[in-house]
Amino acid sequence: MTTPRESTPIRIDFVSDVSCPWCAVGLASLQQALKHLDGEVTADIHFQPFELNPQMPAEGEDATEHLVRKYGSSAEQIDANREAIRARGAAVGFTFNMDRRSRVYNTFDAHRLLHWAELEGHQLALKQALLRAYFTEGEDVSAHDTLVRIASDAGLNADRARQILAGSEFADEVRTQEEFFTSRGIHSVPATIVNGQHLISGGQPPEAFEQALRQIAAAG
Repeated sequence: MTTPRESTPIRIDFVSDVSCPWCAVGLASLQQALKHLDGEVTADIHFQPFELNPQMPAEGEDATEHLVRKYGSSAEQIDANREAIRARGAAVGFTFNMDRRSRVYNTFDAHRLLHWAELEGHQLALKQALLRAYFTEGEDVSAHDTLVRIASDAGLNADRARQILAGSEFADEVRTQEEFFTSRGIHSVPATIVNGQHLISGGQPPEAFEQALRQIAAAG
């Protein structure tokens, strides 16, 4: 009689921003891969902060104007890239309504709430809710009232969320984590770091995550 193989525990640090479309694709792909690896791998996922636009003002910036200024993209290139992202999202069950996302916002306060959510055991739920709010619903994920509602919907205490946002709580912790990962060469996201040493870059398809995670788990 064959003895069932024990599931291999792994730690995953998913470095990302809530305004990064490929991060939404990458997370959905990673979750599909982990479903396929159920019984083989047990993942402990931690969402780490990365700001694509740390200097973004409170009022945000028009999304198309931002992409033209930052990357020198043409309107045709932006439309083609959005369509590619839409298709990749649809393939992994994530809905992009990017025509509704008219602005790019500062995400630092969202990262502060994500840090708190990890302490409360609701980080995954909040991360998913923030990505949906921004990319699917076209909401302003820098607005405190919006963030409080999203946190509450993710199972967190609304009054506590409002208290955190009203001050500077967890700001130092978020900045420390940002500096930690950038100092180790993470300058684009998503970056999926497995067991602190294996890097999977970008919004890979589920098959790529599955293969990489299986190899890492097998190697011990």
